[in-house]
Amino acid sequence: MHADVHLQLHRLHATELHHDAATDRTRALAPAPALRVQIGWKLVEFGLRLATNRPATDHFTTAA
Repeated sequence: MHADVHLQLHRLHATELHHDAATDRTRALAPAPALRVQIGWKLVEFGLRLATNRPATDHFTTAA
């Protein structure tokens, strides 16, 4: 293999690795979609409480 071809292949591979690393860093910084959904529903619930002026209730407690 000629040196210039080897160098071009090396540069191409290095560029791909840098791109993959940047993509992985971006994904690592973004919150998980499930967490995003949970936070969104909590904000909706909070907004509805404010709009209806109701106190927070615990849905898991039972009246004895």
